[in-house]
Amino acid sequence: MDNRSEAREFLSTRRARITPDEAGLPAYGGNRRVTGLRREEVALLAGVSVDYYTRLERGDLSGASDSVLEALARALRLDDAETAHLFDLARAAGVSPGAKRRPKRAGTVRPSIQRLLDAITEAPAIIRDNHFDYLAANRLGRALYSPVFSEPAPNSARFAFLNPAAREFYPDWDRVTQELVATMRGEAGRNPYDKRLTDLVGELSTRSDRFRTLWAAHNVRYHRTGVKRLHHPIVGDLELVYEAFELPADAGLSLSTYTAEPGSASEDALKVLASWAATADVPAPMPGAPTTGG
Repeated sequence: MDNRSEAREFLSTRRARITPDEAGLPAYGGNRRVTGLRREEVALLAGVSVDYYTRLERGDLSGASDSVLEALARALRLDDAETAHLFDLARAAGVSPGAKRRPKRAGTVRPSIQRLLDAITEAPAIIRDNHFDYLAANRLGRALYSPVFSEPAPNSARFAFLNPAAREFYPDWDRVTQELVATMRGEAGRNPYDKRLTDLVGELSTRSDRFRTLWAAHNVRYHRTGVKRLHHPIVGDLELVYEAFELPADAGLSLSTYTAEPGSASEDALKVLASWAATADVPAPMPGAPTTGG
């Protein structure tokens, strides 16, 4: 991905969404040619020269200090995820593509991680990588996301945007796809020279109008906790709270767990799903992923 283009479009879209009134500035002149702040207004708020901010917004973040980036984040009213994305873009600026490539993953998880998954018996648990592949899960996790695991190479992004079943599986499909793309944007900022991720973005941009529109918005967000609503083909509607945890020893991997509110209809449905999973032929993990009977 073009780091300069990413930085340019991210800063310009953030500037466009803020009005002078929101920034505490007088709206001089009745005929503004921009919907948001002008470049000189952002420069004023950030305490830098107009020429310097113009250079930054043209995509040249190389050499920008932490204090300048922090001032820019305040001026543009960036949240935590957007601020981290700005810093990621700055760190990637001027770094050769070869230096930013991560080692290729084998598409498997360590046996101890699979044992951990299998030890979680009352909550769905899934491991995904930074390319949005589902690499492993416990039995209940595979049952919960059986429509995704039924695909030859389970990938949450491809399923959401390319499989027609996703619209029924996710009652909040519009919100789910927004959040998914915003999470992918953050990952792309951290690893702009990751070929597998770049290829995935290119594939989805070519095949999905929805993805292409969302990607152009340059929104960024964390995917750490929240409520997920699903319409499962076996047990119907579920409303679950998810928690996502990065695995420090396995760069790029994260563990997601799903629980229901005690006494809720979703808790009952999850118990029914567990009973079904214990006897049904639920989709197996991705080929090559170790299992321990889960």
